[in-house]
Amino acid sequence: MTLSAVGLRLRLICKLNSVCVLVVLGAGHPMKPHRLSLTHSLVLHYGLYKKMMVFKPYKASQHDMCRFHSEDYIDFLQKVSPNNMQGFTKSLNTFNVGDDCPVFPGLFEFCSRYTGASLQGATQLNHKICDIAINWAGGLHHAKKFEASGFCYVNDIVISILELLKYHPRVLYIDIDIHHGDGVQEAFYLTDRVMTVSFHKYGNYFFPGTGDMYEVGAESGRYYCLNVPLRDGIDDQSYRQLFQPVIKQVVDFYQPTCIVLQCGADSLGCDRLGCFNLSIRGHGECVEFVKSFKIPLLVLGGGGYTVRNVWYFHFLNSPSFSLLLCAEYFEYFAPDFTLHPDVSTRIENQNSRQYLEQIRQTVFENLKMLNHAPSVQIHDVPSDLLGYERNDEPDPDERGAEDNYTRSSHTHTHTHTHTRTHMSPFLKKSEHLLEKKKKQNKKNKTSPVPQQFSSGVRASGPLVQLLLDI
Repeated sequence: MTLSAVGLRLRLICKLNSVCVLVVLGAGHPMKPHRLSLTHSLVLHYGLYKKMMVFKPYKASQHDMCRFHSEDYIDFLQKVSPNNMQGFTKSLNTFNVGDDCPVFPGLFEFCSRYTGASLQGATQLNHKICDIAINWAGGLHHAKKFEASGFCYVNDIVISILELLKYHPRVLYIDIDIHHGDGVQEAFYLTDRVMTVSFHKYGNYFFPGTGDMYEVGAESGRYYCLNVPLRDGIDDQSYRQLFQPVIKQVVDFYQPTCIVLQCGADSLGCDRLGCFNLSIRGHGECVEFVKSFKIPLLVLGGGGYTVRNVWYFHFLNSPSFSLLLCAEYFEYFAPDFTLHPDVSTRIENQNSRQYLEQIRQTVFENLKMLNHAPSVQIHDVPSDLLGYERNDEPDPDERGAEDNYTRSSHTHTHTHTHTRTHMSPFLKKSEHLLEKKKKQNKKNKTSPVPQQFSSGVRASGPLVQLLLDI
């Protein structure tokens, strides 16, 4: 199967290795941004960049971040550093920056990069430049409006969804991180424009302590918040039997026009901070199932604290990909040195059939309370956050085919009636590529690229599995 045969228009939005290699939250800190470099290396060595378009990330500004966060908090993140943090003692406490969310060199730059990449992906989906946008550094779902939380400083998910809402009447957010997506739920708890669905470990004081199935939203958002609390040791079969029917019902009832999928890999077995027993294939099946709805999709990363799990990619029907081609990070695959590390644990599956059935019935009852998919009245569309022209500096990574790397990644500005006042070089190139593809399809007597479909991936588990079946 080829990309043209299934009509994929896949764009990989993030290339963060040059930034993330330098980011260290602390020697003993479980969050390792270095994992993104490993993912990038796999993409290069397996030639996956040839099957997608790779863009350097837009750097989110302070103004972009303040679409959700308070100005005082973002101003603090921009100013604080390890060298001057003694002068911010009160602010460190106020904004919950310390042990779990430490100050480190390049903090604001890191936040700007991963937030900008997610925002860039949302903008490209809005303008139908791609069907699936991927930012494997994004998905920091714990950050709150006024504070950092759970290794998360800026909530790129909320900011991206706000951008998607300019064009999409209904956005579905799905979270498969082992930790509850509390920051995103809190942001959209009172609205029906965004439906949040989170599958997570709940109970026994597990962080963040929220996500009970009876947290269903409030006011206009009542019943548009769906939580699926799980117990220790859930395996692939149990997870699948719950995930697929729940998500299908949600899509049928809510009819989203865009989906944001947070793919935290800490739900895999053997994770340093996790307690589930999902395999890499099981985790990847969730991504594949969401992709099957053929709805515009923004795929983001998330948690994942055992490096060999997090940077691995799952390739369906590709036996040759069981061998390693990544020499520079080969030692991270110890002790088995394969792309399918054994992540099984001895944790007993405490999710009985009765418990899973109880959750499923409760979820379905809540969905029945949704009378219809909410609509949005005709209104002027605010200008894009990325409506500007800029020139990217040359990419320092010289490996791979340069023709598959696009240096500039702008989106066009437009009037409130969707009439473009000018076309950026990026959009011109994108439309040129699509037009070229249509002519090729016509010549080969195949159907043109459909308007809605795709696949995507990320560093947080089996995510390049969206390149699958190729």
